[in-house]
Amino acid sequence: MRALNAPSLLYAHRYPNEVDYIRLHRKSWKGNADMERNVPNHVAIILDGNGRWAKAKGLPRTAGHIQGAKAVEAICEDAYNMGINYLTVYAFSTENWNRPEKEVEMLMKLLRDYMKNSLKRAQKNNMCVRVLGDKSKLAADIQKSIYELEEATKKNTGLHFQIAINYGSRDEITRAVKKLLEQVEQGKLSAAELNEQRIAAELDTAGLPDPDLMIRTSGEQRISNFMLWQLAYAEFYYTSVPWPDFDKAELEKAVLAYNNRDRRFGLVKEEG
Repeated sequence: MRALNAPSLLYAHRYPNEVDYIRLHRKSWKGNADMERNVPNHVAIILDGNGRWAKAKGLPRTAGHIQGAKAVEAICEDAYNMGINYLTVYAFSTENWNRPEKEVEMLMKLLRDYMKNSLKRAQKNNMCVRVLGDKSKLAADIQKSIYELEEATKKNTGLHFQIAINYGSRDEITRAVKKLLEQVEQGKLSAAELNEQRIAAELDTAGLPDPDLMIRTSGEQRISNFMLWQLAYAEFYYTSVPWPDFDKAELEKAVLAYNNRDRRFGLVKEEG
């Protein structure tokens, strides 16, 4: 897995920077068959930098989270229009409960507001919404809203949008192992039958394709307990842009970088 910092040196021999390339070739995303073929099927994003964005503007951290939520709504539409079929965002980790109490309360309020408004928006946009993570630790009203949203949108055929809430990959894998052990104890599964497919079927992402591209915003270059199993062969892209400022042009930069990667999945590239 290779990481590329943005902006990179892609196309530097023809264009001063990637923004110029995007501006000149913006229409090619839908019109050029080669570019369409190389748009990642599944993009995962670690939403980082809301607090720093707010601090830089002299605003409270809550303002950054509010703006970040708006950025999520916009990027869903941009991703689908670009040809991305699956989009997963890391919204609240198992470790985020350790943040200041007032900030956690505000994040839960934002989540409640999102759930209230997202059903109508998801139906309008034909979007299938799914929440990853241990939902049992969330408040009862939030769990109810999540269930209603998932049930109402599960047959939608547009963008498949996954939100990781109270999610930690080690916790996810631990829960999956416990489920498998229960099946073994009940005689429904033998140790010999355990394989990657069985394990994947018990993860929160069961039925979803693995991400092709993982994006992290705001300059940090780590994956912070996010989709450790699923990102095994994903391409990583890091940008210094904070999440509230991440827009369509920034997403296009990431996809351009992805197009320049040589994905071999452990194989050897044939040389001419």
